Amino acid sequence: MTVAPFFYLLSLLSLLQRVGSASVPLDRTGWEATADSFHAGNEPAKAIDGNEGTFWHSEYAPDNPLPNTITIDMKGNYIVNGVSIQPRQDGSGNGRIGQHIIETSVDNSNWNRVAVGAYVNDATTKKTSFVARQARYVRVTAVTEAQGANNHSAAEVNLIDTIAPAYTAPNPSKGLWINTVDFPIVPAAAAVLPNGKILLWSAYKLDDFGGGNGFTQTAIYDPATGTSTQRTISNTQHDMFCPGISMDFNGRIIVTGGNNAEKTSIYNPDTDAWITAANMRIPRGYQSTTTTWDGKIFNIGGSWSGGNGGKNGEIYDVSANTWSLIQNALVSPMLTNDRGGVYRADNHAWLFAWKNGSVFQAGPSKAMNWYNTVGAGSTTGAGTRANDGDAMNGNAIMYDAPAGKILTAGGAANYQTDQARNNAYVITLNNPGQTPTVTQTAPMGFARGFANGVVLPDGTVFVTGGQSWVEPFSDATAVQTPELWVPSTGQWTQMNPMAIPRTYHSVALLLPDATVLNGGGGLCGNCGTNHWDGEIFVPPYLLNADGSRRARPGISQAPGSLKLGGTFSVTTDRAVTAFSLVRLGTATHTVNTDQRRVPLTFTKATTGNVYSVTLPGDAGVVLPGYWYLFAMDGSGTPSPAKIVKVLQ
Repeated sequence: MTVAPFFYLLSLLSLLQRVGSASVPLDRTGWEATADSFHAGNEPAKAIDGNEGTFWHSEYAPDNPLPNTITIDMKGNYIVNGVSIQPRQDGSGNGRIGQHIIETSVDNSNWNRVAVGAYVNDATTKKTSFVARQARYVRVTAVTEAQGANNHSAAEVNLIDTIAPAYTAPNPSKGLWINTVDFPIVPAAAAVLPNGKILLWSAYKLDDFGGGNGFTQTAIYDPATGTSTQRTISNTQHDMFCPGISMDFNGRIIVTGGNNAEKTSIYNPDTDAWITAANMRIPRGYQSTTTTWDGKIFNIGGSWSGGNGGKNGEIYDVSANTWSLIQNALVSPMLTNDRGGVYRADNHAWLFAWKNGSVFQAGPSKAMNWYNTVGAGSTTGAGTRANDGDAMNGNAIMYDAPAGKILTAGGAANYQTDQARNNAYVITLNNPGQTPTVTQTAPMGFARGFANGVVLPDGTVFVTGGQSWVEPFSDATAVQTPELWVPSTGQWTQMNPMAIPRTYHSVALLLPDATVLNGGGGLCGNCGTNHWDGEIFVPPYLLNADGSRRARPGISQAPGSLKLGGTFSVTTDRAVTAFSLVRLGTATHTVNTDQRRVPLTFTKATTGNVYSVTLPGDAGVVLPGYWYLFAMDGSGTPSPAKIVKVLQ
């Protein structure tokens, strides 16, 4: 049947400025849309009648089967980069869309998925943005009803599109942003779980923070299906906004402090349950934590919450469920010279577990330090990061752990209201306590603060989002062109731009299929910068010259657990030339102390694609716990990951 459109298309000002086009309402005369269901008296035309009191509704009876699919024919090609839905406004939640899929096409035959996800269950207008596509048709599949029923409804519909110069498809050699993922929260923190799913959380509200309210809004996103499920966590009495995050050796997510500054909560992926752990000795927020070689969690800094100053080191014994102060792990040597004082100066330390119970602090202060976490501990100065200054809200990524290699990039002298920098450096660690080597590498093309850095299986580093003038809860000066750094050349290459700004409170993580999720930003209530979504980036190593996906190697057989210092056998479905491990990441406020990469040595059997792979033996280098195992072919194309557990 032919029905009126169900959704309206939203053009983004930032995109329009980038492509030099104008956003104008389109004349919908002659447009058509087909759908599989509507109820007499609630025809789809009600969604475009200018009256919010009327609405479209799917067929009441017999029971309407899901999913419902609607295809809009615009009768011509347009540059499409958004969809928006206004739920019915009569006080009823009946028919609100939950899980959904959005696709575009130029011929009604070949479809490109541009968005998936779940909308939050309320009456606000839902907006989905994505990288611009040329399209004549838009197809929306409503997979579930947000309240669990089998029907759908929508109030007013409008359509706006972009009248632009001739569309030019993005160059695949610069990667592709393939689709948006709509989340039921604004994610300010995230962690990869051992099952490959992503744990996300905001604060006590879905889209805002404030106070220590004793509960947290969470979601779990499944990259394999595109689905997200939302849950309120109250049993731990912990508002986990602005925390420290670390993954322990058993894949549990240890979340400390934040709005309830003394609290520790643990998510156990084996049971899908949150449990209360011992309170910290020092209340904290904006601190950093890192898992150490012996499975404990080191914690330092964090004056954003729980009082200003004195946030010296302490350590969590996972087995005993106890926190202990480390008398000589001092926070004062790692303070920046922030104009906001210690409230800002001890935030978001760049921490890296290393050999013999040591932790290296690479920044964001220009001063670097070694922390000994055993017993009373110690603090030893490690020089400065060459000619770099304080780099608050910059990034530090361990891209080659056996070689002690850390890339640092961006940041600003002050936490906010300041110019970010594009400086980049390579730190090479030696033995604990020794001053590392620091070498300046090529600067990024863009100055960035509040960006995120992700190490990829081949050792390149992807830096995404941020803004050139750092200002929380603002998307002004957002940098929407990510960059890829190559260790062998020390050079950066600009990638294709994303659709949505990712600034303060954004996150980025490597996914099991070797793509990158970049999401969130905002979390400021009724502000204009809340981003209830993420975008998926496909790096160039997965793409052919025409944008199609490369054939990629597969790991046919590998053990589920690996022993430090041991050798294990891997069978692949074709010849490969490299193997690497990448530790599962956790991310919040530019900090990801869990991710690190380990290139692996190997020998090939005389017949077949069977390889004998050797794992380094130092637990300070290859932290026990869960890792992605990748195999790469001669073109540098990585396999999908096999998630393995490294044992002590």
